[in-house]
Amino acid sequence: MPKAIHLFPLLTLLGTPVVGLTLELPAQVLAEQTRSEVPGSYALPTAVFDGRSVPARVVEGALDQRAYRLEAPGLTTLAILSPLRDQVKAAGFDVVFECEARRCGGFDFRFGTDVMPEPDMYVDLSDFRFLSAARGDEAVSLLVSRSSSAAYVQITRVTPMSAPATTPPPPTAIELPDDLAAPAATAVTSLAEALDRTGRAVLEDLVFASGSASLAKGDYPSLAALAAWLQANPDETIALVGHTDASGSLAANVALSERRAEAVAEALFSLYRADPARVLAKGIGFLAPRATNQTEAGRQKNRRVEVVVTSTR
Repeated sequence: MPKAIHLFPLLTLLGTPVVGLTLELPAQVLAEQTRSEVPGSYALPTAVFDGRSVPARVVEGALDQRAYRLEAPGLTTLAILSPLRDQVKAAGFDVVFECEARRCGGFDFRFGTDVMPEPDMYVDLSDFRFLSAARGDEAVSLLVSRSSSAAYVQITRVTPMSAPATTPPPPTAIELPDDLAAPAATAVTSLAEALDRTGRAVLEDLVFASGSASLAKGDYPSLAALAAWLQANPDETIALVGHTDASGSLAANVALSERRAEAVAEALFSLYRADPARVLAKGIGFLAPRATNQTEAGRQKNRRVEVVVTSTR
């Protein structure tokens, strides 16, 4: 089943968020490595190796770079890159430059660009593809290659450090259809009470398919309730903690659960304009189940995201 990666809002090692883009990887994630710099800079390739260097445009901001090893026997580098390219374009990015292996410049291009070291990212000099894209002041690049047994994807993203501050609308300004108004009001009350009383709550209405980090389409009153609680408590900070069922390895599930938390953070930022500086997103895989993993009903309950109050008084 395809895996989803939540590319950003990744919270970097310093806790600074990067605004969201969600990509679906076309194969099972076997391993993931990250590198973050805040502030950071990245030389975004803009053309093939010209005989002296790789032409590039330096972009500065919050840098987040991730390398994925995929279980993808039989998938070509084009088959891996193509759906990622389509998603990047659908998100409003313009492709700046794209090339393939020798046409990029082979060895000279590979070693003239920023690539995470092996074994995190493997590049076959005769079989790799590269793409760079931009959306305003944001930049993203994709590097895809493969070995005899796995595929590798590196995604580098730079987002401006200082996005314009916005003030979330008051809860009463959130317009919901009549049939959702009562559940939303209940969610606001119960979630706020749980956070005030115990400092944690499960976002019960979120729906994730097994193996996916993408939220299923639908209305989620719990997100509106959480945004309202953040607005009513401007000094508080929270962590969104992702959980999975026990299908698959621990490493893959920890990575998946973090991407689930990041997907929820993105929705919180984009739909309700929550302040990214107050939200951390992390994942712990299947290490804290709340139900048995021996039944589908139990596994469904374990695929969740919880909110934890992280500020102290």
